[in-house]
Amino acid sequence: MNPYNVYSTTKVIERIPVFIISGFLGSGKTTLLNRLLSHAPKSAVIINEFGTTPIDQQLLREHQVPLSTLVGGCLCCQVIGSLTPLLKNLRMAWDSGDRPFERLIIETSGVANPEPVLDILLRERWLAKRYSLQGVITTVSAVMDEDYFDYFPEAQAACAWADTVVMTQTDLATAEQIERISARLSQLAPAATRLTAVQGEIDPDVLLNFPKKFRRLRGTEELDLPDHGFSSISLQLEHPLPWERLQQALKYLVSHYPKQLVRLKGMVYTPEQNQPLLVQGAAGRLYPATRLPVRASDDGIGRLVIITHGEVNALAEDLMTRLRN
Repeated sequence: MNPYNVYSTTKVIERIPVFIISGFLGSGKTTLLNRLLSHAPKSAVIINEFGTTPIDQQLLREHQVPLSTLVGGCLCCQVIGSLTPLLKNLRMAWDSGDRPFERLIIETSGVANPEPVLDILLRERWLAKRYSLQGVITTVSAVMDEDYFDYFPEAQAACAWADTVVMTQTDLATAEQIERISARLSQLAPAATRLTAVQGEIDPDVLLNFPKKFRRLRGTEELDLPDHGFSSISLQLEHPLPWERLQQALKYLVSHYPKQLVRLKGMVYTPEQNQPLLVQGAAGRLYPATRLPVRASDDGIGRLVIITHGEVNALAEDLMTRLRN
């Protein structure tokens, strides 16, 4: 009984839904993100790029969404300190405006362990009251070398923390490859929902409205994630290069450095057309190049990012020699 007839009320704080897209290098995270944004354009996006030159934001160029990038390292280590202030700024902008977005999607780098991101969202008291973590979506390429799971603990971590696993590039894989990857996923993510996407084509509602199965930071065995040994080579190509020459140089790299070259991506310009050319490669494969629409903000400078593991001096020298010749 309240003798003073005074009642207290607690203001309910509306929380912003957050989705994390994780996955190893070349597994199709940005392709999937593009698909989600086409379906749910009122989304804010944070992209973590391992290299110092942002490329993935260019792949989202047709979407008019609030977009922030964290470059030059992984969210799990080098740039994790930048995430909390960025989330606070986004929230304050959301509170002071007309709710410019309905959800937040965070795409981690391809060599990041998502656990520190989850830790911030769940344990930072101010953020936890204002953001609602919906779950982790992890992409896994059906053509990924199965040994990557053993060689790169980051690939294991992305699966271990997944609420939903999306197997991508199944159209490029054999039935045997799909079966082997599926078996590993049964070991690494036995409780995760399994979905399949081809070229990012998947029912977005299934991902954005899946049941909340997220497990709070659990006390299971922690994956050993020491200094991961990845590095990046960022190139700016001031002048257009003939596509045939560039294509031959990149094909040479992916075939001669299958272990060191883990991922390459970029936008380059060629004399043949004024449209920039999107190039991507991973797992010893150079994917077909795609022309992107011209934008007024394009500066005509090509940018190429190569993510490597181990010794890279010979690879870098080889690339520069072949581009000069």
